[in-house]
Amino acid sequence: MSHAPIGVFDSGVGGLSVLNALRAELPRERFVYFADTGHAPYGERGDAYVAARSLAVARQLVERHAIKALVVACNTATAAAVHLLRAAWPALPVVGVEPALKPAVTLSATGHIAVLATRGTLDSSKFGTLHASLAGQATFRLVPCDGLARAIEASDAAEVAALCARYMAAAGPFGFSPGQVDTVVLGCTHYPFAADELHRHADSAVRFIDTGAPVALQTRRLLTTANALADSGAGGLQLETSGAPEALAAAAAQWLAVRPREPLAAIHG
Repeated sequence: MSHAPIGVFDSGVGGLSVLNALRAELPRERFVYFADTGHAPYGERGDAYVAARSLAVARQLVERHAIKALVVACNTATAAAVHLLRAAWPALPVVGVEPALKPAVTLSATGHIAVLATRGTLDSSKFGTLHASLAGQATFRLVPCDGLARAIEASDAAEVAALCARYMAAAGPFGFSPGQVDTVVLGCTHYPFAADELHRHADSAVRFIDTGAPVALQTRRLLTTANALADSGAGGLQLETSGAPEALAAAAAQWLAVRPREPLAAIHG
């Protein structure tokens, strides 16, 4: 058993969607969430920049909080840096995220799947390897969603609506006839927070898949193997950011499934 916290980070508030799943799966655990908003968005920057920021954030979580596991709640950071993080801290369980292409193949009846993701994720070698491994099993329509994560981060409802309409138009046509897309992969942790807008542009039966639940289950498996699960306590949450604390606090209040009497810890710069 270990009562050390689990570190979770993203370029901004998108990783809160993964944090929700983690807290539901592991209610006794303490979490430290770091939003690197001061250096966002990762998805529109190069691999070297994202790798450097990922290492810097991980080092802060390790040194300041003595975390027992690290969840990289960002597709772009996973693609650019998860191998570097595992090499830098070989004893630390590190969980990354990747677009849920394999589950989508299993679920799709038409064999036509749309993948909405940042350009950084779609251009990465890690994604390329995953995509190539599924050649012949489905047809994937890859849609780089420039600006969508930034608009979600800024809570710009009008821009989110406009971008969702644009990118869903590029991803379709949707339906259940041959050649139509019946499954949409949300390949950025920000995108679940735009789910209502995305759903407006597809049949109600079209499936949308994100990565929160699989990441939470993998985190539980790794902690169980390491005999590091907390088996008592009420859990806890601390929020930190390299950007404006008020923005992260507002996002947490809006999107986190926080119990009514559960105070959010102080947010540090």
